Amino acid sequence: MNPFAVSLLAWFDEHGRKDLPWQHPRDAYRVWLSEVMLQQTQVVTVIPYFLRFVTALPTLRDLAAADEDTVLALWSGLGYYRRARFLHKAAQVCVEKHGGELPRDFDALADLPGIGRSTAGAILAQAHGLRFPILDGNVKRVLTRYLGIHGHPGQSAVEKQLWLQADALTPAERTADYTQAIMDLGATVCVRSKPRCDACPLARHCIAFRDGLTAKLPTAKPGKAIPTRDTIMLVLRDADGRILLERRGPQGVWSGLWSLPEASDHDGAWRAAQSLARIDDAQPLPSFVHVFSHYRLHVEPLLFDEATAHQRVADNADLRWCAPHERAALGLPAPVRTLLQDL
Repeated sequence: MNPFAVSLLAWFDEHGRKDLPWQHPRDAYRVWLSEVMLQQTQVVTVIPYFLRFVTALPTLRDLAAADEDTVLALWSGLGYYRRARFLHKAAQVCVEKHGGELPRDFDALADLPGIGRSTAGAILAQAHGLRFPILDGNVKRVLTRYLGIHGHPGQSAVEKQLWLQADALTPAERTADYTQAIMDLGATVCVRSKPRCDACPLARHCIAFRDGLTAKLPTAKPGKAIPTRDTIMLVLRDADGRILLERRGPQGVWSGLWSLPEASDHDGAWRAAQSLARIDDAQPLPSFVHVFSHYRLHVEPLLFDEATAHQRVADNADLRWCAPHERAALGLPAPVRTLLQDL
């Protein structure tokens, strides 16, 4: 076993995380679900979502059989809803083509919607102990600093180099523990800001630590100004306290989720509200900003209280009046769910 892996595993035996809920049992379905949830999301945030998800859908077949609203409702608040749709679709493919199980063949696994090379490697290493490297954000940060690799890790040439190094360093023994160890080190010690180099088992041979480059590596992605978009959300509430929700189309952010009808300006908001219900007056609610990865959304909610439904809403599969207790079963964007809870 190479010295890098030896040092990392010795550290893991003493300091690694061994009581995460997806580790007991550490089967392929639970590992897969945790890996997808942990993309762009920290462990402390993921744990309650994971527990809620596996309680409702304990097996891959349960996930495949669930309707999309159930899946999105369980995912609601984690963001990046495309991950949930890929998860759902991949489960259905596994039922159709792989006997209701995640395949153990790397190419077949990596070919499933939303999985790819690193997630496939993590599933096979964690659940089956097979020797496959991984390269998530934490691993990229550890290797970039340890090896002194310059250039943004998202660039193809840099990522190719990192994959070669990840493969070379992954041991054939204790692969599951090694995979968890390098992720743990990146998440708890070799963190993005102010890494705890004094607690790192690799610091002695780390180039970034030696050369004082821990604040500069990994190389940051070239900056780009994030634009702000404005929208008005229509909160149509009837006398029974039901809110009119609209299913968003298949394109754009929050695609397929239930949300509030929107308009680009106040005149459009009134026209839209009048087309959806009989209304009397509007009350502005506190505005807020929701930040996506590529833009900021400035939201101005307008409350139309005591609205009365038009008949066409009852005949429309993408519009529904929803009581407060019914919203838990629907996939709603987190800011919309918070807005309605605050009413």
